[in-house]
Amino acid sequence: MRLATALRQFELDTRPIHSETRRALDLRWAELPEHAKTANQLLGRCAVGCEGTHGVFPKCNLTCSPCYHSADANKVRIDGDHTVDNVTRQMNYLRQVRGPRAHAQLIGGEVSLLSAEDHARSLLAMRAVGREPMSMTHGDFDYDYLLDVVLDADGRPRFDKVSFAAHFDSLMRGRRGAVRPRSEAELNPFREKFASMFVDLRRDHGVGSYLAHNMTVTPSNVAEVEQVTRDVLEMPFDMMSFQPAAFIGDDRRWREDFGEVTIDAVWEKIEAGAGQKLPWQATQFGDPRCNRSTVGVRVAGTFAPLLDPEDPKDIAARDRFLEHFGGMIFGGIPKHILAIKIVRAVASHPGDIPPLIGLMSRVVRRAGGIGRVLRAARKKKVSFKTFVIHNFMDAEQVAPAWKLMEEGVVADDPLLRETQERLGSCMYAMSHPEDGRLVPACVQHSVLDPIENVELRRILPLPTVRPGATVTTRPSGLTAVRETGSGAR
Repeated sequence: MRLATALRQFELDTRPIHSETRRALDLRWAELPEHAKTANQLLGRCAVGCEGTHGVFPKCNLTCSPCYHSADANKVRIDGDHTVDNVTRQMNYLRQVRGPRAHAQLIGGEVSLLSAEDHARSLLAMRAVGREPMSMTHGDFDYDYLLDVVLDADGRPRFDKVSFAAHFDSLMRGRRGAVRPRSEAELNPFREKFASMFVDLRRDHGVGSYLAHNMTVTPSNVAEVEQVTRDVLEMPFDMMSFQPAAFIGDDRRWREDFGEVTIDAVWEKIEAGAGQKLPWQATQFGDPRCNRSTVGVRVAGTFAPLLDPEDPKDIAARDRFLEHFGGMIFGGIPKHILAIKIVRAVASHPGDIPPLIGLMSRVVRRAGGIGRVLRAARKKKVSFKTFVIHNFMDAEQVAPAWKLMEEGVVADDPLLRETQERLGSCMYAMSHPEDGRLVPACVQHSVLDPIENVELRRILPLPTVRPGATVTTRPSGLTAVRETGSGAR
């Protein structure tokens, strides 16, 4: 009996697409609005979408204009037990609804205000239920804090790889060394310093990383997107993500006409910075009015997209992959199990091998040919890059559109109906296990955050400070400064 049970479990573990993943994908596809069920749609076909935490640590120690947090966010105390408990509850519910694997953001206010131990505990809680966590930060912390998160008390790595998304733009106030930056270029040394910590982390402790660079875009800095793209491409970031500002969150910080900045205008600036067209139409996450992205390999300054939407062979290869392999999980799988999964997948569809090899050859050709790729690889100038835009919506439309959706009513007003379409296609969800709901991020920030933060002020009030007392910006819990690498830091 034990042998039969073990064999059944082995078969399930090595199945190319886990049965729970298949159910979650099918449900995701069924829930999409009809307009989003396009041939290039990835939701419900190979991904359930991204996930994020909420109400777990809303406080931040920088001031940004705009800011999507509610006005009460900075009136809530950082509390590690509250954070870990709520992260665990939210991720457990996502595991039930979204299946055994998904990308999830550890997001709130500023993650580095958590003690390093609580930060690590939160990441471990997310990983325990199959989430691939990314810590969202302004990046204004030191290498010792990163070590305290990644290494345990004995100096051993808790993780083999970590993911961080750092937000840098000139709309942020209070960064050490750049309290009021006058341009995006002024922040380049801080961008480089942040990314270099993770290069050091791999060198010193063998821990890999995935790094995203985030930037809010408004009329005041949209002209600088081109140069930011050009500069950051030369830094060891894996993703460049841009968010055109919306009228959402703290209305005290709405100082510009955000409607002047469109998703098309920002993408054109990104392309100008990359020095070439960046085709994105071959794949889609959610609604194209909300999200735009492309993935490819950068070879000595040339970006070669993995898929060319104008090439019928590329599109045919895409369709084969989505039909036969969409939903395969590659991250967090033991290597021997992953190898068996791949063998089983290929054995089930051997006819897919030639088209996939053909796709790889076309990517190499777009990169300049095999000789150029090999020469660049020897110089360590080959890397995968992702370009992304997330285009959030104004609270003025989100709130009434969501209210009607909750009532099962399709809006008559064209703008509200468009908002409903976009909310129904959202690729970024927040978990509410208390009432069994997943809600779009725009709804979370427009409708639910203000209510949640009022309650958080009650249960996690800021401590009363006596006259003359000193207040630290980060809770205790850091381990002692340690030597790393070949010499003392």
